Amino acid sequence: MKLEYFKLREFMCPCGCNENDMKREFLQMLDTARYYSQTSYVINSGFRCQDHNDSLSQSKKTSSHIKGYAADIHCTDSTKRALILGGLIEAGFTRLGIAKTFIHVDDDPDKVAGVVWVY
Repeated sequence: MKLEYFKLREFMCPCGCNENDMKREFLQMLDTARYYSQTSYVINSGFRCQDHNDSLSQSKKTSSHIKGYAADIHCTDSTKRALILGGLIEAGFTRLGIAKTFIHVDDDPDKVAGVVWVY
C-alpha cells in the first residue's frame, strides 16, 4: 500500500511488540484527510495489541485501536485542530473524539457513526 503522507511504522503498537494490523481502507481515508487538512499530522497512537491496550487505564476493551480502525492525532492548538477536523470530515470520517492534546478518529464498522465526543 502506498501512502503519500504517512509511513506504516507511525501506526505500530508502541509497546515494542512490532504489531501493526491497521486496516488499509482506514489508512487511505486518513491519508486523504491529511491532504484536505493541508497541515501535518503526528500520530500519537495507531494500532494497539491487546496487552498494550489493557495496560492503558483509560482505554476500553472495545477500543477501535485493537482492530486497526483508529488513530489519535496530536493536536494542542485550536487553529490546527480546526484544520485537522475539517480534513477528517471532508474525507468522510464520522466518528471523532476531541481531547485537549489529541483528536481520536476511527472508522470502526461495528460502532455507531455520526458521533463526536469530548474526553
